[in-house]
Amino acid sequence: MTYYFAYLGAMIRAFFKDLCDFFGQAFGLPWKYVPGNFANYDSIFKEWSGKFDFWGWLFYVIFMIFFIALIGGAIFGLVILIKKYVRFYKKELDKEELRRQVERLNYELFQAVQEKDKILNLKTSYMGLKPDQMNEEDKETIEEVSSRFPKLVRVDNQYKGVDLSIPYKNDLSLEELCNTFRNYAASQLHLYYKIEVIRQLFAGMATSKLIILEGISGTGKTSLAYAIGKFFSFDSAIIPVQPSWKDRSELLGYYNEFTKKFNESEFLKALYVTTYRKELDVIVLDEMNLARIEYYFAEFLSVMEMRDTADWLIDLIPSPIPGDPAQLREGKLLIPQNVVFFGTANNDDSTFTISDKVYDRAISLFFDDKGRPFEAEYTEPIQVPYAQLHSLYQEAINQYPISEAMLTKFEQLDNFVIKKFKLAFGNRILKQLETFIPVFISCGGKESDGFDFIFTNKILKKFESLNIAFLKNELKDLNAYLDKLYGKNTFPMAHAYIDNLIKNN
Repeated sequence: MTYYFAYLGAMIRAFFKDLCDFFGQAFGLPWKYVPGNFANYDSIFKEWSGKFDFWGWLFYVIFMIFFIALIGGAIFGLVILIKKYVRFYKKELDKEELRRQVERLNYELFQAVQEKDKILNLKTSYMGLKPDQMNEEDKETIEEVSSRFPKLVRVDNQYKGVDLSIPYKNDLSLEELCNTFRNYAASQLHLYYKIEVIRQLFAGMATSKLIILEGISGTGKTSLAYAIGKFFSFDSAIIPVQPSWKDRSELLGYYNEFTKKFNESEFLKALYVTTYRKELDVIVLDEMNLARIEYYFAEFLSVMEMRDTADWLIDLIPSPIPGDPAQLREGKLLIPQNVVFFGTANNDDSTFTISDKVYDRAISLFFDDKGRPFEAEYTEPIQVPYAQLHSLYQEAINQYPISEAMLTKFEQLDNFVIKKFKLAFGNRILKQLETFIPVFISCGGKESDGFDFIFTNKILKKFESLNIAFLKNELKDLNAYLDKLYGKNTFPMAHAYIDNLIKNN
């Protein structure tokens, strides 16, 4: 065995000496020493192998296996490194090619814009044509194309000089308006809604600029928003919400620094149109909870909380220039009072949960079944200025103030909910009551039913975030307390909602 280790030492010394010599030479003559080296290895082996004992041969075999594995591993690692380098180099080439293509497309876009400007210039200068010699259509076309906001300027041109005034309708009441709309939806659109839902809708529109219509698919949520537009003789703008929406630019559009144009969205155009209209205008965010509402609609939620409606301004562009749309003021657009935003929401696994922040600022109507057909008198749509509708809201607030007895009971209910469930109504909800309840009564509803609706949709909805399985006794106590406070079966919506919570948990 001693001889084996002597052999091993001589072998290793010779190998690494030759390896160093190999790499030390110029790469032009790498194979000069290879034939002689193999002969040298063979002579060393013959010189010492005859003296190996059993253990020497055993270690020789083990060493050769290890040595071959080492050389194979080194070659394998070298191959892997080469492959990675080739892939990396190929990716870099692809990136470079992509950059070249983007630069080429940008250049072509720039050329197209330049060509468009040349065509416009030719149109005005051809045959000595001067601006005062062009017809109004040509002037408007040039104005639209050259503007940073072509869609909005087109709206300006569309409504320029148009008389949109709407005369007041005599002897109109909110109750009559609710009944007329219900009959119109049934007789002309074959959409059937309970009168309680219509009352909640009109009271909700008086209370908040955001109405959420939620429930299972096929119960008439989008149809209700569509029908409101038809009823007031101006079609609702339906904007499909996309799952990719993450900020306000998806909703309003954005300014493109390269083209020097504002990429206007259909939502922005619909909102801009409402600045000219005089009736109630509806903009529908269809499937609004496919994306997070508190992300893309955040600015509107904040702005519409301001007490002074003159501050309901949405920033569009930082620096205004001549030729911008007529309704913009210093690059800002004022949200008009005659617009109401409707949001439809399906409650299923493909959508996001609507946060309390949104629910607190909105009025939510829940649809759990299809409307039952009924006989309705044929009814025509109407034209009512929003100013008259707003006046009816104010008359209702003055005529039907909330009774002190109901406010006292609601305060007691608030204390009970705080004690049992650690939830409070909040000042925003109490403020909404001051508008919702009087308008609901003016629409033909009962005061207790209005409180029932607000309590169910504003407070009981928050219970879904609690651990209901451990609060069943407290929920039963709440049912009993409602009967004690308001009378048995006075709050049917709340009782049904509480029973459903107990049953499903």
